[in-house]
Amino acid sequence: MPNILYISSSLSGEQGHSSQMAQEFIAGRRAQGESTNVIHRDLHAQALPHLDAQRFAALTTAPEKRSAEQSAIAEQSDALIAEVRSADEIVIAMPLYNLGVPSTFKAWIDHIARAGETFRYTENGPQGLLHDRPVHIFAARGGQYVGTAMDTQSPYLRHIFGLMGIESIHFIYAEGLNMGPETADQARQHAREAMFKHAS
Repeated sequence: MPNILYISSSLSGEQGHSSQMAQEFIAGRRAQGESTNVIHRDLHAQALPHLDAQRFAALTTAPEKRSAEQSAIAEQSDALIAEVRSADEIVIAMPLYNLGVPSTFKAWIDHIARAGETFRYTENGPQGLLHDRPVHIFAARGGQYVGTAMDTQSPYLRHIFGLMGIESIHFIYAEGLNMGPETADQARQHAREAMFKHAS
């Protein structure tokens, strides 16, 4: 039974476009008779603390030198990394906010992208320490950005997961959702066709 880690961060919760696409993808997998174990981390409902000097110090201090408070901070990060390590696949519902990822998602990244844990520095540059696994990113956008310089989100996601050793990144886009009902309907239909073609 594959373990799927489902990450969502839409301000609209499960009613968000990206969340609906991700849920439809997971439901489709189950409808095909595939047994899956899904761990859902809703970063909007249960937001993680953003990285600050205190948290950074805790995560970069050697375990034997941490205070009790620092150990508690590090344990939270360790648990999030353990979720990623145990996942056979990662499904991400990804809205586009101000041309970037939601700040709650960035906080999650800051807890799991840790030197010495999920990547390390070498003479030849950084090296990922996580095994590769599929990452399905359901990207919902009000405008149309794919293939333009304004799509800063897609390269960031490829780079940050690649830093940790995860390179099997698959994007399914629904763009133009705020550009009128016809464009939105076409975007949702194209996304649905792409997700099930990808899942088959």
